[in-house]
Amino acid sequence: MNNLPLTLMAVHAHPDDEATGTGGVLARYAAEGIRTVLVTCTDGGCGDGPGGVKPGDPGHDPVSVASMRRKELEDSCEVLKISHLETLDYADSGMMGWPTNDAPASFWQTPVEEGAARLAELLRRYQPDVVVTYDENGFYGHPDHIQANRITMAALEMTSLTPKVYWTTMPRSMMQRFGKVMREFGGQEPDPAEAAAMAEIGLPDEEITTWVDTAVFGGQKFDALAAHASQGENIFFLRMGQERFTELMGVETFVRVQDTTGAAVPENDLFAGLR
Repeated sequence: MNNLPLTLMAVHAHPDDEATGTGGVLARYAAEGIRTVLVTCTDGGCGDGPGGVKPGDPGHDPVSVASMRRKELEDSCEVLKISHLETLDYADSGMMGWPTNDAPASFWQTPVEEGAARLAELLRRYQPDVVVTYDENGFYGHPDHIQANRITMAALEMTSLTPKVYWTTMPRSMMQRFGKVMREFGGQEPDPAEAAAMAEIGLPDEEITTWVDTAVFGGQKFDALAAHASQGENIFFLRMGQERFTELMGVETFVRVQDTTGAAVPENDLFAGLR
């Protein structure tokens, strides 16, 4: 036994990822007195620049974009009451297939052992009871999300720690609802190939191990997303307003992939068996 507080560590790829998939649990557990640690792996330099200028377009400066997104990340952490922010500051790799994937300094090109060793130092420092990251496909195939999974799982193997480990996911039933809401709010109808790919995102409902009710914290989650104002064009959720957003995003779901507590699943608390 030790005297450290119960601790949740979330390992994310970019500024704004913390709010999308885990904003609710970060806000909820902070409110319950649990120490929350966010590790952001990249600088977000492949995001939109001022005025919505896109990566690769004239006037897009990854360094200034990264600086802007760092401030937005700090604002989001303040909204979610995150206890500690740690940034690894690897260069954003961009979407799969972009030329930035091949940049030597990109997160995607970073040896897993190097990133894992840095994360292992943070694991030893904070000794989290729960660790959350993406699944092996980065939820939807983004290279930096995949790399975040790889370094997290490798870092855990480098330590003697045995936290509960979760991968973020979404039930297929929620994906269907999400598709309907996208069309309602003017989203484009995906072509057949995109629709087929979206149908494979997430998991069948019965394979979800953990359903955490975060509806009470929907306002904080929405405001944390809104803090990333420079990326507003890419954050579809902001278009629907806080009330509708909370209706759709008021439960966060996970797959438990490591556990020593023996807590029964399905569960409704990442800390089941720990308190």
